[in-house]
Amino acid sequence: MRLGVLDVGSNTVHLVAVDARRGGPPTPMSDWKTNLKLVEYLDEDGAITDKGIKKLTDNVAEAAALADQLGCDELTPFATSAVRSATNAEQILEHVHEKTGVRLTILSGEDEARITFLAARRWYGWSAGRIINLDIGGGSLEMSTGVNEEPDCAFSLNLGAGRLTHNWFHTDPPERKKINLLRDYIDAELVEPTRTMRNYGSARLAVGTSKTFRTLARLTGAAPSSAGLHITRELTAPGLRQLIAFISRMTAVDRAELEGVSPSRSQQIVAGALVAEAAMRALNINKLEICPWALREGIILRRIEQGDGPVRKVGRHKDNE
Repeated sequence: MRLGVLDVGSNTVHLVAVDARRGGPPTPMSDWKTNLKLVEYLDEDGAITDKGIKKLTDNVAEAAALADQLGCDELTPFATSAVRSATNAEQILEHVHEKTGVRLTILSGEDEARITFLAARRWYGWSAGRIINLDIGGGSLEMSTGVNEEPDCAFSLNLGAGRLTHNWFHTDPPERKKINLLRDYIDAELVEPTRTMRNYGSARLAVGTSKTFRTLARLTGAAPSSAGLHITRELTAPGLRQLIAFISRMTAVDRAELEGVSPSRSQQIVAGALVAEAAMRALNINKLEICPWALREGIILRRIEQGDGPVRKVGRHKDNE
């Protein structure tokens, strides 16, 4: 069965198409995404503006058409932090459905953390023991820990790299005073969740998922994506601290010249690095291993487990037109 997963995140609209079967890993067939950056379309009341809704709708329509072209038997469309926290979330969902025929499901932050944890567990297996998983998106930070496929606890905090950049940094490069204030804010937000996670005991393996962690690892010397999925990539606390001291003094244009940093990521990588450093410090993590699987893979794995039930063909239906 060919599955399509449509991820409407804070930074991008991302479509992944895979061939999936029980008992085997999903085989990637296509990977498409386009920049969105919904946090830049928030008004003072926390609603996504009409311009942002139109851009989102156009992106979803393009992704749905591509899923049809790729022969996807089923499309799982979902939205995460930016739509989840928007004050006009229901209006957005109805507009997208009316215009595209795609009915987005909003994932709760806790579900996002739990499904991402499943992907990490499947990648590393039972021999990894207790895992701590951290995932930094554009709008939120997800954290979880556990010894099984279902984590013992899972948290989602509004500490995404794009959100923090939009709310805290208004100069390029960011002011040193603002960086220090943001550090204090992140530390305060992490106190209770990380205390709960530490109470479950130390982890045998700490894992980082998401593009932010992959970029940070690349900037501290990890192998490029072209080296393949199965190359071990790590991010260390000392390396991350040195990196922050370096990139926080650079402009976004200069950061975009660094290998592994795209122009869209260069603007928010400082905030992402500050979140990563604070979370690792709060959880006493000296080294993270970068997992190539994350939320979208977790969604696919859950769908495979449901078996060969009725297949819902993607595309528009007459009652949606």
